[in-house]
Amino acid sequence: MDLSNARAIVTGGASGLGAATAELFRQRGAQVTVLDRDEAGQAAANAIGAHFARTDVTDEASVAAAIALAVERMGGIDICVNCAGVATAGKTLGREGPLALDSFRRVIEINLIGSFNVLRLAAAEMAKNGREENGVIVNTASVAAFDGQAGQAAYAASKAAIAGMNLPIARDLARNNIRICAIAPGIFGTPMLRGLPQEVQDSLAAEVTNPKRLGDPAEYARLAAFIVENGYMNGETIRIDGALRMR
Repeated sequence: MDLSNARAIVTGGASGLGAATAELFRQRGAQVTVLDRDEAGQAAANAIGAHFARTDVTDEASVAAAIALAVERMGGIDICVNCAGVATAGKTLGREGPLALDSFRRVIEINLIGSFNVLRLAAAEMAKNGREENGVIVNTASVAAFDGQAGQAAYAASKAAIAGMNLPIARDLARNNIRICAIAPGIFGTPMLRGLPQEVQDSLAAEVTNPKRLGDPAEYARLAAFIVENGYMNGETIRIDGALRMR
C-alpha cells in the first residue's frame, strides 16, 4: 500500500509510539486521524496537520463515533495502527496480598480488548474500499509477550494475546483483502520512560544487546510504515528490540 494516498487512524497518537507513527505517516503524505483519550491529542494532531477524535478504546460507542468521524473527514480508512496501551505493574502475590483483579482486568481491557475493538470496526470500513488491497492493521505487542518480567503478568498476558491473535485475524480478513501484523517493541524512549531518572534509563539501555540504547519511537514508526508498504507482510509479530532478552 502506498502511504502517500492512504488514510490512517492511529490510537494513542497523542504521544510516544503513536505520535511518532502519525507524524511519519503525515510526512509520507497520508491523511491521519489521531485517536486518543487525552485532549493533548488535539495539539499533537494540529502540529502535524492531522485530524483528532477523542476516544476511549474500551468503549464500543466511543470507538464507533471516532471511526465514523475519521471516515467523514478522510473519506474512508486504509490503515489502522493501535498504539494505545498501559503498562501497569503488580506482582501476582505481593506484600499486601494477591494482585487486585480489577488491576489485571484494566490492563487486558485497554491493551487487548481495546485494540480488538478498534481494529474490528476499522476493518468493517476497510472492507468497503473494494480494492485488491483494502487495508492494513498494525497492532502493538511487546517483548514482554515472550520475556515477561516479575510484576508483568497482566501486561505480558495482554501483549502475548496481541501476538496470538495475529494469525487467526489474518485468516479471518483474507477474504476482505486486509492484512494484519504486530510490532513487539523492546525498551523505547517514550515520554513515560524518559520521565525516569537518567541512571535508571542508562541501566535499562545497558541491558540491550546492540545498540546499547533505548529505542527511538521514530524507529517503531518506520517499521509500521514498512509493514504497510510491503504487501507480503501478513500475520507476523516482529520484534524491534536490539536483540534484548529480558531477564
